Amino acid sequence: MSVSLYHFLSLAALVGATITYPASAQTWPTKPVRLVVPFPPGGINDVIARGIGQRLSEQWGQQVVVDNRGGAGSVIGTEVVAKSPPDGHTLLLISVAHAINVTLQRKLPYESVRDFSPLTYIGWAPFVLVVHPSLPVRSVKELVALAKTRPDQIAFSSSGSGTSVHLMGAMLGSGTGIKLVHVPYKGIAPAITDLIGGQVQFSFASPLTSAPHVKSGRLRPIAVNTSTRSPTVQDLPTIAESGIPGYRALAWYG
Repeated sequence: MSVSLYHFLSLAALVGATITYPASAQTWPTKPVRLVVPFPPGGINDVIARGIGQRLSEQWGQQVVVDNRGGAGSVIGTEVVAKSPPDGHTLLLISVAHAINVTLQRKLPYESVRDFSPLTYIGWAPFVLVVHPSLPVRSVKELVALAKTRPDQIAFSSSGSGTSVHLMGAMLGSGTGIKLVHVPYKGIAPAITDLIGGQVQFSFASPLTSAPHVKSGRLRPIAVNTSTRSPTVQDLPTIAESGIPGYRALAWYG
């Protein structure tokens, strides 16, 4: 399933159905529910949370407040939820970063499995490799060829060290032998802002958040990171078919 905002809004009903209690139990929720997004506003995580939060507010009759707590590759916001009262009124929107962090960081301020109760899988989304228009490339092959002539001079931005976007870029480098410069930010929104400004040369972004910038000509899409072409961006080739066989890097949410 390729994810669109419509898919996420439709899945809000599923989330609500998942969080139910017996009729004899106290009515829940009894107060506003906080939905923590461990990334800054403006990215796909924020879009998902606000779409689902609106639908859940309507269904539950209680306000769902989206609380952006970005930083440290989602660790800061995740810690906030881990240390909140376990009364069901604090939810966490997780992404693949939740699984990545436990494998890359020696010590986290929470236990990734024990400190959380899973509710539901939301879906997955493709990411698009986008470059600044000033970069003279229109394909992954051209990007790789240019990077080979400019080792350690082509920079890509990410939503933070150890995040999925960081690993997407690292996989591109390791799969082709090119030497890239990684520039981490506190979220994908500022990472894309600096890409538009020309401070870095490329990044990976969801079709949903990158579409306005692509349409305005401020970003150029050259490939999608799914194993087969995505129905969301049908005109884009995959990175795998563009010269890196086996390349596949999806983002998932729950």
